[in-house]
Amino acid sequence: MSQLPIEVVLPDIAATLQRQTQIILKAPPGAGKSTRLPLFLLESQRIDGKIILLEPRRLAARNIAAYLASQLGERVGQTVGLRVRGETRTSAATKLEIVTEGVMTRMLQQDPELSGIGMLIFDEFHERSLHADTSLALALEVQEAFRDDLTLLVMSATLDHQALQSLLPDAEYLSSQGRSYPVAFRYQRQGTSAQQTPGVSIEWTGRQILRLLDEETGSMLVFLPGAGEIRRLAEWLTSAVTPDVILAPLFGQLDSKAQQQAIQPAPAGKRKVVLATNIAETSLTIEGIRLVVDSGWERVSQWDPKTGISRLELVRIARSSAEQRAGRAGRLAPGICLRLYSEDLLARQPAVPQPEILRADLSSLALELAQWGCAAASELRWLDVPTDAAMQQAQALLLSLGALDARGQLTTKGQVIQQLGAEPRLAAILAHAQSLPVPAQITAAMLVALLEEPVRGVENPDLSWQLHLMESGKLPRASQYLQRAGQHWHKLTGQTAQKPQWRLESHWLAELMAAGYPDRIALSRGQNGRFQLANGQGVSVDDAQVLAGESALVVADVVKTRQGDSRVFSAVAADIDQLQQALPQLFHEQEWLDWDDKKGRLVAEKQCCCGKLIIRRTPMDSPDPARASEALLNAIRRQGLQVLPWQAHSENLLTRARCAREWLPELELPALDEDSLLVALSQWLLPFMTGISTMKGLAKLDLVAALEAYLGWDKARLLDTALPTHYEVPTGSRYPIRYQPGQAPVLAVRMQEMFGEQASPLIANGNVAVVLELLSPAQRPLQITADLAAFWQGAYKDVQKEMKGRYPKHVWPDDPATHAPTRKTKKYL
Repeated sequence: MSQLPIEVVLPDIAATLQRQTQIILKAPPGAGKSTRLPLFLLESQRIDGKIILLEPRRLAARNIAAYLASQLGERVGQTVGLRVRGETRTSAATKLEIVTEGVMTRMLQQDPELSGIGMLIFDEFHERSLHADTSLALALEVQEAFRDDLTLLVMSATLDHQALQSLLPDAEYLSSQGRSYPVAFRYQRQGTSAQQTPGVSIEWTGRQILRLLDEETGSMLVFLPGAGEIRRLAEWLTSAVTPDVILAPLFGQLDSKAQQQAIQPAPAGKRKVVLATNIAETSLTIEGIRLVVDSGWERVSQWDPKTGISRLELVRIARSSAEQRAGRAGRLAPGICLRLYSEDLLARQPAVPQPEILRADLSSLALELAQWGCAAASELRWLDVPTDAAMQQAQALLLSLGALDARGQLTTKGQVIQQLGAEPRLAAILAHAQSLPVPAQITAAMLVALLEEPVRGVENPDLSWQLHLMESGKLPRASQYLQRAGQHWHKLTGQTAQKPQWRLESHWLAELMAAGYPDRIALSRGQNGRFQLANGQGVSVDDAQVLAGESALVVADVVKTRQGDSRVFSAVAADIDQLQQALPQLFHEQEWLDWDDKKGRLVAEKQCCCGKLIIRRTPMDSPDPARASEALLNAIRRQGLQVLPWQAHSENLLTRARCAREWLPELELPALDEDSLLVALSQWLLPFMTGISTMKGLAKLDLVAALEAYLGWDKARLLDTALPTHYEVPTGSRYPIRYQPGQAPVLAVRMQEMFGEQASPLIANGNVAVVLELLSPAQRPLQITADLAAFWQGAYKDVQKEMKGRYPKHVWPDDPATHAPTRKTKKYL
């Protein structure tokens, strides 16, 4: 421990603690920031109160706790404690707690003054987990409002310290330089044909691994994007490696025994090849590793607030992740890092990955903020403020779960959900089960345990089938699932002494699932396992599965795997009538009016709906004629904006407004793409449909007036000034400007009329140059340019030579930039 690089800055840290309560520490992999520093803080006794060390991953938290306790000659739970999801090992003697999985956030919520705690350490903060960002935002408010003596230490190997210092302007910045051992870099990329298909080539990667094993000694750590690649590569390598090589997978879904096998040193006379996801990037010292092979890929989940569905994306890693991966090779001896990509490609990657707060479902965050008393996320201090769209979608989900009221405040049910210690959807399942019989509560506890960590590598998406395997002990890690289910059941019922009898009651599953996933109740579309969710999205089940033939489902895990295809990974069969009886609040009735184009009349029906699903339709005999405009709006939504009476003036206004959205964001114009306008028809079009009761009557619409009202009169006038319909050239002629979203504006004008102009015209308050389409006397394009001055000095000479012979009656001066503009031939000059 005394050889670790962190030793150099420990005196500086000790001195800083005397005068500062905010510290930013940057220290490279292997420096000892996660191991030596916490022990130093304990030994120095400079912290008045308990120290909390936040780790973003449970595996790292458990190993760090075990390592620190062993250094003190103790077991975890004495001086060094551990608190992660489903596991607490602390005592009255605990002075340092290693925590993760939102534990710190719950500690802050339960006791905002953090009584008895003197320091919070945010380790590996570069990972920017949602929990870490939330905890830091809350901790900063606690420090400012209640505890000016609370010390905050943020540290990592690859911190963006400039961004952090803008968030913590008073913080002391310290840096520990150098690794324990040097790392040599090698770059090897596959041929260009392979670059056309993103991802890992198993056979080619396997050959690089075998070559490096032949050339070098020591064990190896291979970074791959996911468990699927790990399994396939392990299978390929099994018959290719020598008998002295042990293959050890390492990813989050493995049980703790398999994870420890990957971390422990290889037996004498053996070497190890650890095939890992980015779980091994930080806070883990995998014994004996001196070789690292980095595929350069990772798989991230990207949340789409519009659809409420995540999509898995295979992406190139950021430069900071590449640095973290390479650092695994230099922890115990001089190492080698083989990167399976080019140095140029690495240089083009972003410096740091996109933080989770900008790409994740924020329902947990929205619930935390509601409990904290924040009306908006912007009330707290963040490195990256969560987007309004993502927060609105999260709040809408919490409203549907009954956790928030219309004012955005926690309901009584929301308080129960917050206290149950699970993600909002899963906690809503448990909260609903509180009012149900004991067998339903046991089923809910089993279900939530399974949903927390979905089983991977199982083809059957039927949760009922998976839970029966859990009940019988045949599901992988069944005992761990049941242990976690027991924790949920005890919290749900408050019965800590009694042990539940694990018996699944499948008929409760659909009701329980719908309580947590009301937006994912699904109806069959009648073919090939395709369903529509209550949120309007389409999903599919492999038509070889039994679930594909069901009339209705409740879906839990759904991922958009490719364009236009969202695949269901877990769901249960459902009976819609039974769901309506059990959860009537999820269903509503509405009157639907539409225009029947064939019959030329108004039609109406009563609809029973679940979200955007229409469960039942009942025709209405006599629809109200006064609601004809509403029906016409439905017809317009169905047929598109093209059914409206667009004319040159209205089309031009819409096009210019769409361009202004891009060029002049300060105008804050509403979204004007077709989908957005169709959604907002009742806002911008309906007020101008008075007296219109037929599709033919739409011809009377004044679309210019409707659009101007939607934009706002003041903004419409500003738009006319900034993006005029016409431009007056030096001769006094006015020519129309052609606008098209995503492209520069174009002005077609005879070349002679632009003589004497030194530069291309500017519009949009001087922000956008107009592209000039310079025409011949016959109105044919001679040159297209956005830089008039450069054209006069350069390409004009060639145009002049050709045009003098073709149009001798017109003026073709040698210096057009100073010549007077004209519309006339030489005869009239």
